[in-house]
Amino acid sequence: MVGDNGKKMKVAEKSEEDNHHNCSELLDGELVLSIEKLQEVQDELEKINEEASDKVLEVEQKYNEIRKPVYDQRNEIIKSIPDFWLTAFLSHPSLSELLTEEDHKIFKYLSSLEVEDSKDVKSGFSITFHFNLNPYFEDTKLTKTFTFLDEGTTKITAPSIKWKEGMGLVNGVNHKKKGNKRPLSDESFFQWFKDDAALDAISDEVAEIIREDLWANPLTYFNNEADEELESDEEGGEGDDGSEDDDADDGEEGDDEEDED
Repeated sequence: MVGDNGKKMKVAEKSEEDNHHNCSELLDGELVLSIEKLQEVQDELEKINEEASDKVLEVEQKYNEIRKPVYDQRNEIIKSIPDFWLTAFLSHPSLSELLTEEDHKIFKYLSSLEVEDSKDVKSGFSITFHFNLNPYFEDTKLTKTFTFLDEGTTKITAPSIKWKEGMGLVNGVNHKKKGNKRPLSDESFFQWFKDDAALDAISDEVAEIIREDLWANPLTYFNNEADEELESDEEGGEGDDGSEDDDADDGEEGDDEEDED
């Protein structure tokens, strides 16, 4: 009897193991099936997202063409406003830090700025600075181009500035040579135009600020400067009014004293 009971226990244990094994296989099979179905749904979503991206690019390309003549009109108006781009740059919290005092002088000759996306928007864009004739360099146009490559990197093409005699970038600064005068130590904005791989990360950041922020609405930053000047004038006016009031009060006190005498 003891032997029979032992056999029955072993049979029961084996049956439980088989059932557990079968359940595990069933669960594993269901899990695999669920993951496969989930992957199919995810693939479908990816396909829809790709189609959406293509549609967005088509719309962006269409509206780039519509915006172009409006941007051209804006540039023509800006040309009639003295030092517009210099003021906008100096009022921008990030770009203002990139201009040296010498750059300020050069930027006075900046007549227009232009940001243009490639016809295939996802392939890149260019930023062009247009200058009036100036005593610093021969170029009237400086264009920096950013091309997005398939491997996820960006190819940057920058011009070689044709500096006039006695002008140029020395230790990263535009300056006019005057005998043995020591050059300034600040880094010029025009370093940005140098074709230097070490500057690529900075170039990308500056380009994005110009493209996405300044170019989108430069009037915002130009007005910042105008608002600050207006506030300064108002504060000065308030001070003058206060002085006049004080003088009037002093006069009244003097009259009261005379009456008492």
